[in-house]
Amino acid sequence: MLFKVAILAALISSVAGHMAMSEPCPRFSPNCANKPPLPAGVSDYDYSIKSPVPYDGPLMKSDIPWPESATTWTAGQPATVKFQPGGAAHGGGHCQFSISYDNGKTAAVVHEVLQHCFFSGASGGNGADIFEYTFPLPATMPSSDNALLIWTWVNAVGNREFYANSATLKIVGGSGNSYTGKQMTIANHAGYETIPEFSGNYATGMQLYTNAPNITITAPGSSGAGYTGEHVASASTIVEPPSAPAAPTSSAPAYDSATLASPTASTTPVPVAPVYHARVAPIPAPPSKCA
Repeated sequence: MLFKVAILAALISSVAGHMAMSEPCPRFSPNCANKPPLPAGVSDYDYSIKSPVPYDGPLMKSDIPWPESATTWTAGQPATVKFQPGGAAHGGGHCQFSISYDNGKTAAVVHEVLQHCFFSGASGGNGADIFEYTFPLPATMPSSDNALLIWTWVNAVGNREFYANSATLKIVGGSGNSYTGKQMTIANHAGYETIPEFSGNYATGMQLYTNAPNITITAPGSSGAGYTGEHVASASTIVEPPSAPAAPTSSAPAYDSATLASPTASTTPVPVAPVYHARVAPIPAPPSKCA
């Protein structure tokens, strides 16, 4: 009987899929109430929008320009990202929200929720507690009619996978020509580090995020774009892995970088984690469109 219940739960999970954005509406998503029109030459939506990025497939599905933005965000004001209910949240994990002005070739983080994304604390379950994140969009974020929001997620429990959705944005009110922040982290994908299953240790893989280099992104027509190669944390600050993983606790807080005043530093204590050496080269071309 228990075996049948487990099989049924697995089938339900597979039908429900994983987590995916609902607002702003991701490119190619068939699930949004107000879907932007498809680009010319594209015949259908992506009905696997909740699936992970294929391990050896492109991070971006298409470099075809999107005809219009999904929504408008104002620099210096709160921005909200919502997720579809009913997806498998795989015990949480590490999420980032990044902005790109070159269709995903380079992307800088504006917000991240590490360790317990979709949950209020440690959890081994699939049913998410949190389906919405609101964070300040930096006031210096350059204005653009064709910015790209990229949500990425490394799950805590289950197969080692990498998830990504992207949405075309119009950004208005920006006071700067460029924005400098951490480079978007990619893992569990061909050519990048694999973050192991957390197994109750939510510090797993954190060094890939805390040691990410800074990049500077600019909107088309502005100057100063480029990859700086500057690290948020130097190699001398890396701590060797502990002899045993930390025991899981149900009261561990989510690592949520809601304050973006200083994108290169954080006052939030970062748990000691095993060392993972992050690739520090720019995001390789051609990623073109996050699905």
